[in-house]
Amino acid sequence: MSHVEGFNTRFVHAGQEFEPRTGAVVPPVHFSTTYAPEAIGQLRAGYDYGRGTNPTRDSLQTQLAAAEQGTHAFSFGSGLAAEDSLIRAILRPGDHIVLGNDVYGGTYRLLTRVLGPWGIGSTPVDMSDANAVAAAIEANGAKLVWVETPSNPMMKITDIAALAEIAHAAGALLVVDNTFASPFLQQPLSLGADIVVHSTTKYIGGHSDVVGGAVVVKDEALAEQIGFIQFAVGAVSGPMDAYLTTRGLKTLGVRMRAHSENAAQIATWLRERKEVEHVLYPGFAEHPGHEIAKRQMRDFGGMVSVQLTGGAAAARKVAESTRLFTLAESLGGIESLMNYPSEMTHASVKGTELAVPENLLRLSVGIEDAADLIDDLERAFMTL
Repeated sequence: MSHVEGFNTRFVHAGQEFEPRTGAVVPPVHFSTTYAPEAIGQLRAGYDYGRGTNPTRDSLQTQLAAAEQGTHAFSFGSGLAAEDSLIRAILRPGDHIVLGNDVYGGTYRLLTRVLGPWGIGSTPVDMSDANAVAAAIEANGAKLVWVETPSNPMMKITDIAALAEIAHAAGALLVVDNTFASPFLQQPLSLGADIVVHSTTKYIGGHSDVVGGAVVVKDEALAEQIGFIQFAVGAVSGPMDAYLTTRGLKTLGVRMRAHSENAAQIATWLRERKEVEHVLYPGFAEHPGHEIAKRQMRDFGGMVSVQLTGGAAAARKVAESTRLFTLAESLGGIESLMNYPSEMTHASVKGTELAVPENLLRLSVGIEDAADLIDDLERAFMTL
């Protein structure tokens, strides 16, 4: 019986063979934009021009495919570039997407303000309501179903396997944004999803120093469509960005364990505070998606959202009073970040049904010592 390599082994070794000429254990970064052929029409190892192919990006794509247990991966210049290319590879004007009613604000903006005028329709729906999802797909003849789980920033959990059945029964493809969970905690393709997307800027890069995105699939025909758009449109990751993402992915497993352990301690501490109205964290038994998360995730991740009893004013005050939790966009880095979604990451959905509560803070819990992070939050709460 053949041995199946574990996640950490794949993160470290996939696409990372040593350089044969010198034996360099870390493959070199290839900055060249063009490659000399053997002769006209005879490429060297398939390389000709950097928009289409680059050895450093190819290594990352091999690594990403292995991480998500897919067969093909595509690395883009940002998560939104990955989403845009994916949608345009599959859909045409007049087609429709059913998406979660709590998706990332940037995804919603892309769909409604960029792709909407191009003719792509979209309908938000509560992904926990199977009947509503099925009805929305049927009513709109949707070709794509798009879900984040855990969702950003409301931490909703969706049963990927069940949603895949609903989508496939209607002839639609299921796309899972796996950014919050990361490939270490969750494997959507193994649960029935057709496509996985990532902002690799977040946990995969892991160090807040590189912007990127990825699409991973198993199906050969889908891979051909997406690969053509990647080449034709050219929103690819550059060689240095690809290298930094590869470096981050190698340590994903050990980082996610630390993120998850710290987040569990932070969430438990927050739940006992009088200043806190509600803690949104799937690791709690009372969380509506707790049992699903236990079934489809390795752990509950490093993200915690919290609603404060003092409303928007209290949330703003705490967000501006921490020292270790840096007030900033993004998430998934080794350092702890705090975000006020209503005016930051989700400002683009204010006034819509996707608007987030104004008393909500989103915490990306880093790998610092948990006691120091709790002390930082304690000091911030003392300002209320």
